[in-house]
Amino acid sequence: MIAGTDSGHPGKRRSDEGRGLGSIELDRLVHEKARLMILTYLASAGEPETAFTELRDALAMTAGNLSIQLRNLEEAGYVAIGKSFRDRKPYTGVRLTVRGRDALDRYLAELEVIMASVRRTPAPAAPKGEA
Repeated sequence: MIAGTDSGHPGKRRSDEGRGLGSIELDRLVHEKARLMILTYLASAGEPETAFTELRDALAMTAGNLSIQLRNLEEAGYVAIGKSFRDRKPYTGVRLTVRGRDALDRYLAELEVIMASVRRTPAPAAPKGEA
């Protein structure tokens, strides 16, 4: 969180937890636009699993690009992918893992620190487990 100012330096922000903007480390895996869209969609979906085709259509991605991005997220443990048959047709389901949800939450908390710095207001408390 960022709050207050350094005395002697008007307008210069300081961190309540000793963190400054220089200490922000956005997860590069989450930061890439396509992967951020995927994680956000999965996190906001009302179901625990989303069909590959639904993701493809909702995010206006090609099947090839979505496959590559999902592979990267799966290798990091951020999503789990299951393949099966439904009504005798191949089905690929994608779900956000706990690790993926935590990564997205940390990423969003870092963005909130940045936004609070720009707005010069305190950032909301970090999610549980944050240092």
